Amino acid sequence: MSRIANSPVVLPKGVDVTLAGKSLTVKGAKGSLSLDVHPEVILTSEDGKLLVKATNLSNKFSHAMSGTTRALVNNMVIGVSEGFSKKLQLVGVGYRAQMQGDLLNLTLGFSHPVQYAIPEGIKIETPTQTEILVSGIDKQRVGQVAAEIRAYRSPEPYKGKGVKYSNEIIRRKEAKKK
Repeated sequence: MSRIANSPVVLPKGVDVTLAGKSLTVKGAKGSLSLDVHPEVILTSEDGKLLVKATNLSNKFSHAMSGTTRALVNNMVIGVSEGFSKKLQLVGVGYRAQMQGDLLNLTLGFSHPVQYAIPEGIKIETPTQTEILVSGIDKQRVGQVAAEIRAYRSPEPYKGKGVKYSNEIIRRKEAKKK
């Protein structure tokens, strides 16, 4: 079993944590996030560290939830202090991305341009026409927005055209031979 819940979450300077019953609020320089803690988990704050414990150590579910909660709280602390970002690249002739107000306008080889409305709490930048930078404080939302943009035109294995993550490796297939 994983022992991730045994390590405490260290709170950097400038991060304030508030525990009110089963509700946790983390505030930092970039914003604030809140989480409803599962009843199977106990959170305690001691001198700049958050400790996560399972209520019943013999119960597998309780032990699993303590590790999950610790990971979620750690992501919240990193998010409000540093933030998260995902970089996407557009590969293909004529594939472009540009910001127009609160819409991301994508030209992905369809007969029409694709417009993506940016959700609240997410910031999208286009440093070049073929790069998209998605950033925010919530790791799950940043990943979800990047996945939704990528889903418009996933990379295909023959030419590698499509929207891909910057660190993604596309396994190429050989073309059909006569």
